[in-house]
Amino acid sequence: MFSIRIGRRRCAAAGPSRKAVLPDARQDHCRAGGRNVQIEVTRESFRLREAFTISRGSRTEAEVLTVRVAAEGVTGQGECVPYARYGETRDSVEAQIAALPEGLDRDALQRALPPGAARNAVDCALWDWAAKRAGRRVWDLAGLAAPAPLVTAYTLSLDAPDRMRDAATRAADRPLLKIKLGTPEDMPRLEAVREGAPEARLIVDANEGWTAEVYADLAPHLLRLGVEMVEQPLPAGEDDALAEIARPLPVCADESCHDRASLAGLAGKYDMVNIKLDKTGGLTEALALREAARAQGYRIMVGCMVGSSLAMAPAVLLAQGAEVVDLDGPLLLAEDREPPLVYDADGVHPPEAALWG
Repeated sequence: MFSIRIGRRRCAAAGPSRKAVLPDARQDHCRAGGRNVQIEVTRESFRLREAFTISRGSRTEAEVLTVRVAAEGVTGQGECVPYARYGETRDSVEAQIAALPEGLDRDALQRALPPGAARNAVDCALWDWAAKRAGRRVWDLAGLAAPAPLVTAYTLSLDAPDRMRDAATRAADRPLLKIKLGTPEDMPRLEAVREGAPEARLIVDANEGWTAEVYADLAPHLLRLGVEMVEQPLPAGEDDALAEIARPLPVCADESCHDRASLAGLAGKYDMVNIKLDKTGGLTEALALREAARAQGYRIMVGCMVGSSLAMAPAVLLAQGAEVVDLDGPLLLAEDREPPLVYDADGVHPPEAALWG
């Protein structure tokens, strides 16, 4: 039997976790690979340390879905962040998971769901389940080398220049800062961040917020200020101009790149691709996209939505060898999973088996 259980939980910042699981909202049943399998989907919210702002809006909580797959006395878990930019809500993602067909396994899942948050959470939960059942780590099952700690970017959200300068000053000892921009008035913000963190490496994420004219005007200043890469300067679907204008620093596709099918539309416009599990639909496709992108000459960035350590854990495996790692989600939270990922001077460490994988 394959059953879906829907619930909600708000995470506490300290002390015992407070749990309030609502009655089942829906249940579906199917045969899953000959095993009796239960999938539980729980809504959870993690408070942020401070408001997180990009060109499309602000948030004060990370609103996620946790998926747990249980069979044969073993439970695996995964997390996803439904993203409105891609037409996703927690309701829509729950509905996708509830409608999964019979015969569920990781291969069948790739055909049953499109790339996106729903497939990501289930795919990562199935990887975790397989590793725990086998008593091995996920990287062993995937035939990959054991992961090492990775230096990650730390994100400064979009704000007034003086506030971004203050944020950069507080984070100036971090080796790599990612600046959220995406408005026509971004030059004072760039100058302010560089003033606040004169020695830090900088990358910029415009979140589709510029026009070709704005980007062409800003590009020389990005170079002058030591910015190493710009992420998604133009809207996806309106980025053909990148093939026609100079790209004096590497340009990374984010919203324009979801899975391997996206690569055909990037040629001549981008130098890097940002791989996120919630875009690819899980670790299975993300690993395949990484290899395909490298084979086509793209450099790799591995990024994340704003989620907990459970969402980052599979991405730490994916990010091994990437030119840019942006897995700072838990650093933006006021509360996290137990056990959380470890962040220290060496970067973000691979997860403990109790968390994932």
